[in-house]
Amino acid sequence: MGERAGHGHGHGHGHGAVAAEADRRYLTGALALIVGFMAVEVVIGFLARSLALVSDAGHMLTDAIAIVFALVAMRIAQRPPQGGFTYGLKRAEIISAQINGITLLLLSAYFIYEGVGRLIAPPVVQGAFVVATGVAGIAVNLAATWLLSKANRTSLNVEGAFQHILSDLYAFVATTIAGLVIWLTGWNRADALAALVVAGLMLKAGWGLVRDSGRVFMEAAPAGMNPAEIGRKTAALEHVVEVHDLHIWEVTSGYAALSAHILVAPGADCHAVRVAAERLVRDEYDIGHTTLQVDHATPELLTIGQAEAHCADPHGPAHRNDPSGS
Repeated sequence: MGERAGHGHGHGHGHGAVAAEADRRYLTGALALIVGFMAVEVVIGFLARSLALVSDAGHMLTDAIAIVFALVAMRIAQRPPQGGFTYGLKRAEIISAQINGITLLLLSAYFIYEGVGRLIAPPVVQGAFVVATGVAGIAVNLAATWLLSKANRTSLNVEGAFQHILSDLYAFVATTIAGLVIWLTGWNRADALAALVVAGLMLKAGWGLVRDSGRVFMEAAPAGMNPAEIGRKTAALEHVVEVHDLHIWEVTSGYAALSAHILVAPGADCHAVRVAAERLVRDEYDIGHTTLQVDHATPELLTIGQAEAHCADPHGPAHRNDPSGS
């Protein structure tokens, strides 16, 4: 009946040991900057009685956690497949992204609660301390953002850490403005407003990480990729009668995989069709890992046009080759 399982092995989901080592150096440098400044910021935040500074430090803590998780996950993900882990441990980075996102959401909830309380009953804040620390924080986060921008941001882990630090940069800008307002006018509620801005940024970043990592856990197709379109284009290949049992998922960020059952016209070259399908999804959708079952269509299928005539338990819609375009 033709080729039962064809596999494409040009995955294109890694970027080499040398590049991975460079990524680790960039992340480690950013981590050192963030941890050092975070410790200073906590002390100054308590001395100045500034919730904005303390919330910034909390955000920087999640930045540091994000980078640590990224470094650990990069190590784990490089381990080769073995035993029951046939894909290796590539989803370690997705687990770290999920934990990191949940941590951000919890911290944002806490700072929203504290910020609202301080809007109602604002404490006296030392604006000069806030301004000086905010300016220093902007400089530190600019350096850390630059380091992470040089790393491989196709990884959800690295991109998550980058977005954390970028949002922290914006938060320091808000904190510095609040400090100036307090210093010049004495309006202490500006500190609570800045803390709420920081919490909003944390909420946005956390939700994005939880949402994107959740898609990977639920084995959804990569964002922006349309399985129905891929099914139709594959079914339109020469000699293809039908495509069904089409599944597209991400093993980890930047590593998409596809499997499908392709039925071809009797007498057609199953191997040639498989190669054409692999080339299509690789060149147009950057899917390098494919598992394709290619068989000749039965006379019954050609007559009644139903996937059930070939598969007892079909999954998802069937895409048929319709030369008429109707």
